[in-house]
Amino acid sequence: MDKIFETLKTLQDILSEKIELEQKIQESPKILITQEELLARMKKSFIEKSQEYEKARAAEAEFRNFLAEAESKRERAEKNMEAISTQREYEALDKEIEDAAGKEQEFRNKLQREVRAVSDLDEDIKQTQALIDQQEAELESQRREIETETSAKGEQLKTLAEKEAALAAALNDPDVLFKFERIIRNKMGRGIVAIKGGVCMGCHMILPAQFANNVRQGEEIVFCPYCSRILFYEESSEAEEDFFDDETAGGLADMDDMEDDEYDDDEEDDDKGGIEYEE
Repeated sequence: MDKIFETLKTLQDILSEKIELEQKIQESPKILITQEELLARMKKSFIEKSQEYEKARAAEAEFRNFLAEAESKRERAEKNMEAISTQREYEALDKEIEDAAGKEQEFRNKLQREVRAVSDLDEDIKQTQALIDQQEAELESQRREIETETSAKGEQLKTLAEKEAALAAALNDPDVLFKFERIIRNKMGRGIVAIKGGVCMGCHMILPAQFANNVRQGEEIVFCPYCSRILFYEESSEAEEDFFDDETAGGLADMDDMEDDEYDDDEEDDDKGGIEYEE
């Protein structure tokens, strides 16, 4: 059994490393998710700003046309001033020039606003595009790095699988191997632990003396009834001999009897502890 336990300890190290590598391979792509989401938001912002830019350019062109028409109208009215002959014609033409000049100023102000908007959006689009290019480059670089690391981890897994297969063949017990690997996956890499002073070093639960004694004899593979890990005996101190006294050793079932006895004793103490007072 000592040889089997040593094989299990070696297998435990291999399985723990294997499980850790598998988890890293599974987690690696998740590192890219945040960067991919950031890139997606950048591209969405780029599209939205591009649409705003096109609208601003269209508005700019429209106000340029309006401004040109207002300027042309004002200039024609000013030329017509030379041909007027009556006060009434002068007043009408002066009003036309004033209205045209007002429109001209209005369209010039709107045009200036749109020109600034186009310029600002153009700068934002260029900056966003630069950030997108940078993010895409970083993402591609990290993706290649992860692929390289994953490939290397895959080779490590192959080597570990070969070692695992050799140890599994030496044990020649598929059921134990299946349980052992499942325990290691569920118990943070520890599938076989020592028992010291009647205590499981995996879950630190106190085991019944008879059960612990069976582990000490080492005649078969024994699983902890609490944490399911495989147990092996390890010397701790001379005082441990008292714990493994066969005459006083109990089984797992004795634990229930002890609890019942304690419960009965508590009831008796409660009965004795009652005191009556006279009024």
